[in-house]
Amino acid sequence: MTEREIVQRGLYFEEFDEDARYLHRPGRTATEADNVMFTTLTMNTQALHLDAAFADAQQPFGARLINSMWTLSTMVGASVAQLTQGTLVAQLGLGEIAFPHPLFAGDTLYTESVIVEKRLSTSRPGQGIVTIAHTGRNQEGTVVGTATRTVLVLCRPGGAR
Repeated sequence: MTEREIVQRGLYFEEFDEDARYLHRPGRTATEADNVMFTTLTMNTQALHLDAAFADAQQPFGARLINSMWTLSTMVGASVAQLTQGTLVAQLGLGEIAFPHPLFAGDTLYTESVIVEKRLSTSRPGQGIVTIAHTGRNQEGTVVGTATRTVLVLCRPGGAR
């Protein structure tokens, strides 16, 4: 019996479906450690993320907020295995980023993506440009982050040139 090898990968340009909603699972539960590590690694000294006495008692949300850049990074990261692992050439840009509701330690972030637009590259044969809209929701379904991301991806080998 011959074994086939199947390597996990993202989608080639031709495989991105503009009529689909990609649900990226599993979700990721944000922890206090995630928040402190990410915030300090990125040199963000915002007390809303680090200072319990300040954030818990003196701020409107009554608790430290998960760093919104962690939320954005985790939303994008959650999509990689399903959409761009091994097929991404470059990330071209991020746009329309919003955080309509805070994420707190203990919340679970679930990410979904839809394809907004795709077109073949005019300057890079065998590659295409895809714009992806990412939405992050907490465990209650509340939207905690949105972003559009434009990526350059490979076409299927032997595909569009």
